[in-house]
Amino acid sequence: MTPMEIANWVSIYAATGICCAIAFTLSVGTVAAELYRERAWTTITGFRSLAVFIPRTRWRWQQRYLLSTPVTLAIVGGFAATLDWSR
Repeated sequence: MTPMEIANWVSIYAATGICCAIAFTLSVGTVAAELYRERAWTTITGFRSLAVFIPRTRWRWQQRYLLSTPVTLAIVGGFAATLDWSR
């Protein structure tokens, strides 16, 4: 691989990392706001309800985070299309 190709790939991975960090932050904030609005912690009365609450909260977060996948792919794909690969 040429130095230009290596630089382009590093740029693509960096852009992907930044988009994923933004998506992570927004999904955590969204789930936290939803849990606060619903006061979901009031349903925790013991170990059994906690054992159900944690996976449900994780599933909720995963849904929000995975919704960002098409946007991330579009942004990174558009960025990759602007890079000069022919030198």
